[in-house]
Amino acid sequence: MKIKLDSSERAIERAVASYRPVRNKTRKHIETILERSKKSRNINIRISESTLAELKLRSEQEGIPYQTLISSILHKYLMNRLIDQDAISKSMEILRSAR
Repeated sequence: MKIKLDSSERAIERAVASYRPVRNKTRKHIETILERSKKSRNINIRISESTLAELKLRSEQEGIPYQTLISSILHKYLMNRLIDQDAISKSMEILRSAR
């Protein structure tokens, strides 16, 4: 039976000759990093009732569980990808008035 590959699978097969094996030590280091990144940990956090209510409301609007939303917000903050809408609006106003 012939298996039909999608475009990403065909690209992997075309590039297989360019792959090179990694040393055992390097492979173990990579596997450790990947394993650590997969692990999650439960924590307890105290937040106000009103903040939790807002988080739950926003999570319903986004269609995701509120714990997932909190985790996403924290991750974006740490990666410097959390966007301040007020700051963007002010910057846009300044740019418009400078024209």
